[in-house]
Amino acid sequence: MSASRTLIAPGEMNRRTGRLLYRFVLGSTVTGFTLAFVFPLYWMASGAVKSSSELADPSPTAWPHSWHPEAYSQAWTNVGLSDYFLNTLLLAAGAWLTQLVVDVAAAYALSKLRPALGNVVLGMMLATLMLPISALLVPTYLTVTDVPLLHLNLINTPWAIWLPACANAFNVFILKRFFDQIPAELLESARMDGAGPLRVLWYVVLPLSRPVLAVVSIFAVVGVWKDFLWPLLVLPDPARQPITVALNRLAEFMPANQLLAGMVMASVPLLVIFLIFQRHIIAGLTAGSLKG
Repeated sequence: MSASRTLIAPGEMNRRTGRLLYRFVLGSTVTGFTLAFVFPLYWMASGAVKSSSELADPSPTAWPHSWHPEAYSQAWTNVGLSDYFLNTLLLAAGAWLTQLVVDVAAAYALSKLRPALGNVVLGMMLATLMLPISALLVPTYLTVTDVPLLHLNLINTPWAIWLPACANAFNVFILKRFFDQIPAELLESARMDGAGPLRVLWYVVLPLSRPVLAVVSIFAVVGVWKDFLWPLLVLPDPARQPITVALNRLAEFMPANQLLAGMVMASVPLLVIFLIFQRHIIAGLTAGSLKG
């Protein structure tokens, strides 16, 4: 087997100069990526505790000259961020539930039930991933304003967020890939015991699929929580808007430090989810990629 090529030759690692070069390259890379991702978060969080005059100063300061932590409480109470947080939680919870129901059913059918033209259907689903989001906005908007066959207008309802979110080709793909690795013998044993397709899914497939279900759940919640353009289009009623849209609408009426404080509070749940479940994300995405 040919040795894998690396930036620094393996032979150089036995020399002091090679080890120093390796540590320098590794440290520079890690430091650069850390600063690129962490610095915007620090700038936002530190700006929230500065005074509005300090934020408006043409010469930015890396550290607040005077601390104003009350900006967080003022942003929470003055503009009613709690109501927008509840709206966001409702939208995220509904999108999570609908995505699990629809995507798990689609992946299970394509993986284990083997319908006719299943590969064609899967290919058409995956083809949608090649389209930019902007290209889908107009047809999706026309669909939710007049749902085919039902002729319902979903504008200003949570269903305008939930229904488009549930058809997620990426989630279907990773779920199907995981389901493909579940041994057929387990499913056949359940069928011999009299279990139908739904019982096999509920009692056999889903308990074995907790890692990938965790990944799909995280993606569903994060995707809705951080979305801005689609809720802006389909939820024009301010009382129904999520926090991302509300902060944009209220920006011109809020002091700069309170606006940044609101952004920080809107970002905290996503950061907490990532820090807690980062191992589950990696494990779920790699689970089933190798056959045991």
